[in-house]
Amino acid sequence: MSLLYLKALHLIGVIVWFAGLFYLGRLFVYHCEVDERPESESRILKAQFELMEKRLYYGITWPGLCITILFGTAMLMEWGLPPWIQTKIGLVILLVIYHLWCGHLRKQLFHEKCNWSGKHFRIFNEIPTLLLVTIVFLVVFKEALSWSIFLLILAGMILTIIVTVLWLAKRRGEVAVVNNRD
Repeated sequence: MSLLYLKALHLIGVIVWFAGLFYLGRLFVYHCEVDERPESESRILKAQFELMEKRLYYGITWPGLCITILFGTAMLMEWGLPPWIQTKIGLVILLVIYHLWCGHLRKQLFHEKCNWSGKHFRIFNEIPTLLLVTIVFLVVFKEALSWSIFLLILAGMILTIIVTVLWLAKRRGEVAVVNNRD
């Protein structure tokens, strides 16, 4: 019965953590693209995005990460380390690295030293999506996961994400040209 409580708390942490990471990535896109606005508007928006990013990073994503790790580790005491858990731990380590990278990018944006474009941030924002899908498949299927089928699914997702980001970037460029003509 206590394992069910640990599992529930672990899942709550995962949901909070991913919600924060997904939103933080979008804020980075908006923060990066604010320079396209008039100076007075840009200055106000940058200050607002910096505040939102800081609160989200420290107030949502860090607690979500800590809850996830704490209760995930507690569940390991019950389960041990079967091969699928070892793979999951590796993926979670990649997610922690992504999380820390977000903190680094947040500081670069704050100090106006980030040279990434909105397109870079849009693609960067999809990393947690791919990790989430991989972890969910792994947890659901455990040792029964067919890696060849899963890798085809993952490749299809990656291709779809890249095509969509590029198509939307092209479309935004076309809309900007039309708006400048008016």
